[in-house]
Amino acid sequence: MNMEGETYIVIEFQHVKPGKGGAFVRTKLKRVKNGSVIEKTFRAGEKVDIAYLEKKKLQFLYKMEADQEVVLMDLETYEQINVPIAQLGNGSEFLKEESEVLGLAVNDNIITFELPNFVELKIIESEPGIKGDTVSGSSTKGAVVESGAKVQVPYHINEGDLIKIDTRTGDYIERINKK
Repeated sequence: MNMEGETYIVIEFQHVKPGKGGAFVRTKLKRVKNGSVIEKTFRAGEKVDIAYLEKKKLQFLYKMEADQEVVLMDLETYEQINVPIAQLGNGSEFLKEESEVLGLAVNDNIITFELPNFVELKIIESEPGIKGDTVSGSSTKGAVVESGAKVQVPYHINEGDLIKIDTRTGDYIERINKK
């Protein structure tokens, strides 16, 4: 919905019909631009402008390290757009070339992005895991994946292994056996 020049997504709503007076709706709204959440009550008959969200399939092409930007391509029009890395949000460090990203657009202007929840990446650098090494008190070791991100993985994971990562938390999920 559009309200006060901003676009909001309704997260939660509750219709209330008290014994006295008119009905109203309590809502929790998320501001699309910065993710802040507000609570707003609407009285019966109050009108709001509806914002139509369109999902656009985009492909991650490459990172421009110097500019702190990424280049995405619209898969329908093949138009390339530059986006600040910070605008992609958490999990952007796990994107590799040709990864698909969803762009949410209002009036053909992309306002936010949805990254894939899980990605499969190859380990390119890993500390050697020594069996029975529990002196450190941890059962994980550091590793670097092909996107350049650092993750913690179990000791049995080695360089060249393909792993599944949750982009929302950055956690290792499992090793993928490709045959």
